[in-house]
Amino acid sequence: MVLLVLVTALGKICAQSSYANIRGFLYTKENGEPALFATVLLKGTKLGASTDINGFFSITLIPKGTYTLQATYLGYDTATEVITVQPADIINKKYYLNKLMVQLQEVTLTGEQQAMKQETRVSVNKIDPAMIKKLPSVGEPDLAQYLQVIPGIVFTGDQGGQLYVRGGAPVQNKVLLDGMIIYNPFHSIGLFSVFDNEIIKNADVYTGGFGAEYGGRTSSVMDITTRDGNKTRLSGRTSASTFGAKMLLEGPLKKLRENSNSSSSFLFSAKTSYLPYTSQVLYPQAGPGGLPFSFTDLYGKISINGGNGSKINFFGCDYNDKVDYTGVATFKWNTVGGGSNFVVIPAGSSTLIEGNFAYSQYNISEIALSLLPRSSQIGGFNGGLKFSNFIGRNEIRYGFELQGYHTSFNYHTELGQAITQDAGSTEFAGYVKTKLVFANRRLILEPSFRLHEYATLGQLSPEPRFSGKLNITNWWRMKFATGLYAQNLIAANSDRDVVNLFYGYMFSPDNLQDYYSTAPGQPQIPVNSRLQKANHIIGGFEFDLFRNIQVNIEAYQKNFTFLTNINRNQIVPDDIYHTSFPDYQKKSVIVETGYAQGFDFTLKYEKKRFYLWLVYSYAFNRRWDGIELYYPIFDRRHNINIVSSYTLDKKKHWEVNVRWNFGSPFPVTPTQGYFQQLDLTNFMNNYTNTNGSLGYVSGGLFSSRLTYYHRLDLSVKYRCTFSSRNALEVSGSITNAYNRSNVFYFDRITYTQKNQLPFLPSVNISYTF
Repeated sequence: MVLLVLVTALGKICAQSSYANIRGFLYTKENGEPALFATVLLKGTKLGASTDINGFFSITLIPKGTYTLQATYLGYDTATEVITVQPADIINKKYYLNKLMVQLQEVTLTGEQQAMKQETRVSVNKIDPAMIKKLPSVGEPDLAQYLQVIPGIVFTGDQGGQLYVRGGAPVQNKVLLDGMIIYNPFHSIGLFSVFDNEIIKNADVYTGGFGAEYGGRTSSVMDITTRDGNKTRLSGRTSASTFGAKMLLEGPLKKLRENSNSSSSFLFSAKTSYLPYTSQVLYPQAGPGGLPFSFTDLYGKISINGGNGSKINFFGCDYNDKVDYTGVATFKWNTVGGGSNFVVIPAGSSTLIEGNFAYSQYNISEIALSLLPRSSQIGGFNGGLKFSNFIGRNEIRYGFELQGYHTSFNYHTELGQAITQDAGSTEFAGYVKTKLVFANRRLILEPSFRLHEYATLGQLSPEPRFSGKLNITNWWRMKFATGLYAQNLIAANSDRDVVNLFYGYMFSPDNLQDYYSTAPGQPQIPVNSRLQKANHIIGGFEFDLFRNIQVNIEAYQKNFTFLTNINRNQIVPDDIYHTSFPDYQKKSVIVETGYAQGFDFTLKYEKKRFYLWLVYSYAFNRRWDGIELYYPIFDRRHNINIVSSYTLDKKKHWEVNVRWNFGSPFPVTPTQGYFQQLDLTNFMNNYTNTNGSLGYVSGGLFSSRLTYYHRLDLSVKYRCTFSSRNALEVSGSITNAYNRSNVFYFDRITYTQKNQLPFLPSVNISYTF
């Protein structure tokens, strides 16, 4: 099926020589940034296209003649031009759009709504900074706070919580920043990510069913693109809150002019937290130690743009995080990286060429009084080329990727067993993806295929994927997706841990057990692969109810057919002295299988100054480790998020934001009993008169549940605009407004409950210039 579709697409490419092609870029005149997802069409025809994240559009299969090209972008004046084309013409254009002086009160059809009918968009959430600002924010708006309301995503804690996407562990989520791999995008306090909201141009979050252009992960992808920087003038933003401070500076290195052949710009962002100092004074309810979370994030970028729209970017980052629980444990992690990406528009070809090359490194360490030190490091490069051809409404994309990285870590389980690794890996992949539109644009099919070679493991992973959409009516659409996925990395800790402030990485180990079973009662089968594998099946509907209401319903099943996990039950080393012990007691890593199934319901209502977003997710997750069938730590059966935003006045000075989150209880392993744990390794001690430490006996694995979680966040913003370039914004917010005692974890030894964030008011002041 995939080969037949590819042959059909290639045949259409060959037929293009009888037609013309108009391609180009749309930019906003105020700062030179690309106009994303704008609509470009030839007036009076059905020929048109939407711009991508680079502002690029391509209209192909244009018969000989004279046309009026029209480019529309929400909030900007429409650009028009009369163009005459001949067969085989390739015409390049650039348009700079002026901001509308008078904003429309209501728009009945936007580029986003149009894209919903022209793209499959299965399990993908497209995010821009304006959407993130609709949530109540602690300090500055942040992507981490927005991700928590996306359907299918579960955060396990306000402090040290991890991101679980439709049954996938954090290590199964791929995060890209301008094409560079980021191994840990979140700070230890779950309210903040490493990304500055003001520099984000676009973020695509795929919760499942993603196409062959992404690989190396089995659950989800987060692809973030940053802005290029203001190309017309020096500008920026500064802010300070009770949580931290931030600065953004951007401007031209070579000013953008409409008739100029080139331009260049820079962008620099810095943000930091001073919570350990302010929380002891401002938030005494957090406890005597305050909130021990501190971080510093730096990001810089230089963009060079050519006259025909080709461009190259250079970027770098340095992210740091520290948590210091006095007398208990200290955690530190650091991410550094840099790279380049580019877009090339060949003069005599209709192909768009994009590429990237980057290097990043992540280090984390833990020093705890009750455990031996733990550390983990992963670093390496990734790069690739991708090519895009547009044939009318159809597309064909293909590309190549190369990745090399090295891991080094030292880990000890609670039972004192050491797990170490120092190894490198190389991966190579090629993919092809097509988009075919049939039946007067009512049926859209996107077959794709990825061939991923894990060279170090000597394994080749063929991964076919398929998605589609059927526009049943103008307001009712059906969509579906399926695919096979694989990855090499595993987490250097167990996802059975309730609190995961330490999060490291390792390759798939070579000392796995010899046999495993796929489910209770199934026969043992040999282990013949070290790759983690999964398949996704997703189906759903979209409804446009009336003019202002959008409803999205998706059902999914992810089958994790082969998982590897740190073995928390290991009691002896795997050596010649313990050959008689079963694998589950001596192997450092065990094989598991599992599945996640559920459905997500989303309702969006937006009219004039009022915005409402209602999200409900139902999920059911199970794991089988060969001995026990259990619910994993992130198995939250019901999750509800209600987000609302209202602008109080027509001049948009005052705005109120509300978010309420409700979650059913997480699984927990209960305590069955306590005992005196004696140190029998020191032969000098007399165990008959020596006191031991308090030990405990666990009950059934995740056989109980914590209490229900719910939290209300509120914020009020006031914006004073001095001119078109200068504005002051003051916001006040409350996190956990009714001070709900949500359980973080239970300390078994001291028999005390540790709670999530308490009632936390905050104030933020920002100035834009």
